[in-house]
Amino acid sequence: MKNKPFNLFLIVLVTVVSLWSLWPTWRDYSLSKQLDSFASGEDSLKFSLSHRDELENARKKSLKLGLDLKGGMHLVMEVDQVDLFEQKAWNKDARFHAIMGRVRQKAATSDAGVIDLIAAEFRKENIRLSRYFYDIRNTDGEITGKLQKESEDALARAREIIRNRIDQYGVAEPVITTQGTRRIIIELAGISDENRVRNLLKGTAKLEFKLLREPEVLLRVLDKLNTTLASRSATSSPAVAPDTTGKAVPAAGSLLPPVKSATTTRPLYDVLTILQNGNVYVSEESRDFVSRLFQRGDIQALIPQDSELLLAAKPDQLQDGRNYYPVFLVRKTAELTGGVITEAKASFSAEGAQPEVLMEMNSEGTAKWARITGANIGKRVAIVLDGAVYSAPVVQSKIPNGNSVINGIESVEEAKDLEIVLKAGALPAPVRIMEERTVGPSLGADYIRAGMISLMWGFLAVSVFMLLYYRTAGVAADAALVLNILVVLSVLAGFNASLSLPGIAGIVLTMGMAVDANVLIYERIREELGEGKSIVSAVTAGYDKAFSSILDSHVTTLASAYLLYTFGIGPIQGFAVTLMIGTAASLFTAIVVTKEIFNFMLSKNMLSEKSFG
Repeated sequence: MKNKPFNLFLIVLVTVVSLWSLWPTWRDYSLSKQLDSFASGEDSLKFSLSHRDELENARKKSLKLGLDLKGGMHLVMEVDQVDLFEQKAWNKDARFHAIMGRVRQKAATSDAGVIDLIAAEFRKENIRLSRYFYDIRNTDGEITGKLQKESEDALARAREIIRNRIDQYGVAEPVITTQGTRRIIIELAGISDENRVRNLLKGTAKLEFKLLREPEVLLRVLDKLNTTLASRSATSSPAVAPDTTGKAVPAAGSLLPPVKSATTTRPLYDVLTILQNGNVYVSEESRDFVSRLFQRGDIQALIPQDSELLLAAKPDQLQDGRNYYPVFLVRKTAELTGGVITEAKASFSAEGAQPEVLMEMNSEGTAKWARITGANIGKRVAIVLDGAVYSAPVVQSKIPNGNSVINGIESVEEAKDLEIVLKAGALPAPVRIMEERTVGPSLGADYIRAGMISLMWGFLAVSVFMLLYYRTAGVAADAALVLNILVVLSVLAGFNASLSLPGIAGIVLTMGMAVDANVLIYERIREELGEGKSIVSAVTAGYDKAFSSILDSHVTTLASAYLLYTFGIGPIQGFAVTLMIGTAASLFTAIVVTKEIFNFMLSKNMLSEKSFG
């Protein structure tokens, strides 16, 4: 019996393609192990930068594990539509903010649409929506329709930005869907740093470049705030509680800043530290309170309309060894926004010790940045991200190339996350996590271990049975079984499908089906040998007569698996996918691979009647 060149070529091709498809999985595993072996953040960043393209490419093409195997997070996030509509409004006044405040309270405890709540509140106040939204010629119905379109666009944009952030973070096979008009469902497999992912997803990434006001203007504003708060404290006695450092801090529900006594004339300055150079700081213990104070409407009314008070994102350590956050007075209108950023890259400062993010701008941003820096030499420009000042460098000279830097970053991971959010773009409105479920890595590892054990025991049991029962012929069946599993895994990797626990069950079932086809063939060969035919004739007749039965059983199994995939969800689909791939691979290995192995054995006189038990 002669070997057929086409069959041999097909077997070699399938084997090579399978190994090639699984090669990225091996590279991903080996590079990840090398990355995890670095103890220092600097070495880790240098390694990831030097192997970034290779690692990202390998992860995109590697075999993915499902949430049940790798562990991960299930999140329900909600787009803050109240904030979105506040941004869209114009001519905002105290009455508008009062209405939106009531809408926010009701939206937090109701499933009603935010647009319906806004419309109801405006009707209650007998105010037309056109007073604050769009054109005054628009009717309330037209405006609600436009707001609905804004809401849908914001949800779709938020979903895509979150997807971009997750893709750049490197999560394999994220599942991201929308629910209703303001919620996004996210499933992330293989997450180990949950807090980092939360911050990555929640940050709006609103980047702004704002000019700082002069130090003397900041001090005048603080004097005005202190005087106003002092006059209020003289007529009211706010609750005060000492902190661990001995300073007074506000008790829960206090509306005024911490004071040392009810008659103090320095209620604000008691929590601020002012240096001789004019820099103002707030202690780490009082930061949250001062931040909330600066956001209060009555306090903002005391600040010049073109200015706002912001705190630094990161603290400085002063001479007493404690952490203090700088206080900045910046112009409210941004000179430039993050929309002009085309590229962001995590790196280290020139000294090589401090992480930073390098940014490049488009042509429009480059021209504006050159004009801004050229007109403000000697002044400070604050780089503000999500309402916090990351750095406020002094403009030394005109910057014509559109480059800028965000420093004041504590860790390599934070630099990488900033790079991701800047690349992905800013969210149209803040998002918050409404629900969270986590599958721990240890539980996922237990599932992987259990799945691998079931695979190994299944393979061992089937292999040993075939060897003991069919002897030499069992070797061909076992070789075909190995190729079958290889094909299943390579197809999953090649199509970026995820391997889940039900998928492993599908592979185990496929192994039984694969040898079942071989059993049909071998029993046919035994019957032919029993009728006195030669080994060559028996093998040929056995394959010919068993083919129809094998084809029928595989087609019906494929049909059943297809129906499971079409009408099933989640785990059922994972089982159906591997079953379909395994069934198709089983048909190929049983009919083509084992036959060519027999042809080779016959050419070497390795088969006889005793080879089939």
